[in-house]
Amino acid sequence: MARIASTRLSRLLTGWSSEGAGPLPRRLADALRELAERGDVAGGSVLPSQRELALVLGVSRSTVTAAYGLLEDEGWLESVRGSGSRLRGSGALDRYVAEGRLVSFHARAGGSGTADLSSGALPGLGAVAEAVGSLSGGDLRGLLGDDGYHPYGIPALREGIAAYYRAAGVATEAEQILVTSGSQQAVWLVTQALVEPGDTVVVENPTYRGALEALRARGARLVPVGGDGADGSGPAELLRLCAHGRPRLVYLQPTVHNPTGRTLGDSVRREWRRVLADRELFAVEDTACAELALGDGKDGDATAPVPLVAGLPMTSTVTVGTLSKLFWGGLRVGWVRSSPQVVARLAEIKTSVDLACSVVDQLVAVRLLDGLPEARVRRRAELRGQRDAAEALVRGAAPHWEWTRPAGGPALWVRVPGTDTEALAQLARRHGVAVVPGAAFSPVDGFRDRLRLPYARGTEALAAALPVLLDCADRAAG
Repeated sequence: MARIASTRLSRLLTGWSSEGAGPLPRRLADALRELAERGDVAGGSVLPSQRELALVLGVSRSTVTAAYGLLEDEGWLESVRGSGSRLRGSGALDRYVAEGRLVSFHARAGGSGTADLSSGALPGLGAVAEAVGSLSGGDLRGLLGDDGYHPYGIPALREGIAAYYRAAGVATEAEQILVTSGSQQAVWLVTQALVEPGDTVVVENPTYRGALEALRARGARLVPVGGDGADGSGPAELLRLCAHGRPRLVYLQPTVHNPTGRTLGDSVRREWRRVLADRELFAVEDTACAELALGDGKDGDATAPVPLVAGLPMTSTVTVGTLSKLFWGGLRVGWVRSSPQVVARLAEIKTSVDLACSVVDQLVAVRLLDGLPEARVRRRAELRGQRDAAEALVRGAAPHWEWTRPAGGPALWVRVPGTDTEALAQLARRHGVAVVPGAAFSPVDGFRDRLRLPYARGTEALAAALPVLLDCADRAAG
């Protein structure tokens, strides 16, 4: 019988204590029953022990004991001697469910006194409104002669993205570009096209949780390498792994890593390139956050980031990019850069899902690419100020918390010594603060002492949340 990890169950139960009616045991029982009814937890799954689930949810063991008892009385749970408590269900047994990653989008906590730190998404730049306002009927008229479906993207945008890479010193032609609905769709398409159930995929630990979800949903076997620093251990670990079998692909974020914000130095990048080339491994480089590099405020702010895979064979690399991080999440324009053969395969899958991206969004994107250097300078200056303010705030309120200053991105990756942040996050939500624990970013439920603290929308929410987080950290540690 399959067991569901307490950390994953905790993330599936996001918001359980603030929803429904009745005492906590009743709410927990109802939430677990709903997971079974929807198939979010496969029928027959063995739940964590009462003590383990109580710890991760930040409640007393008696609360979990009572909830399990209610479920057993109602026929949703049965005790199996020597195996624990098995949840009965009626949903799809092979369905993979996202672990609450989009809760900040589809279930904003809202309400008075709530501090939402669950998303690192940035507010939009004024350049988006200017680009939209500059469009005229003439921009669209030339495209109205066909049916409006451009599975690969409109030619002007594909060429604009190719030029973006050429400006960074990477030879690229328009036929190597597929336009997607943001970088998340790009990652999903790559997973669908290149990974089969059971394939081994090497990922950094921690890494982008959207990629983890896409790979898990595909049935990949995830193998972690490295840690949350830039110590360069990843290539050596990959070499050792290759001695026991060849992974299907390697998924990397070398520039402005999500969630840590670190960027690999030149020597580590060279080592990654060497190992990937020597072992002839397929590499997927996700550069979704690369444009959020903070830099040092000098002329380099206007330059384009150079992909790690530059110099590797085009036939064994994919680069994922987006305009949504730099400009605005509401602009759903991302892309894949790869060989024409891989691009064709991805386009075939994409067409079966949404036929093509919005032509109007793509026309806006063409305009935005023209102003990319100026947008970089503005966004990076804003983020530097927000990062500095956030660091000062956290340092003053929680001097014992630890982090490495991020080289980019929208958040601090903070270590809370001696605290289980899964329990902290559950406790905090019951006090109006939504925050993401470190294990959500790990393929092996690691980093149970880490939190991601976004600052990209200013520090007001962070300032409101810190007293609650400190109190919850003390309770979770106790």
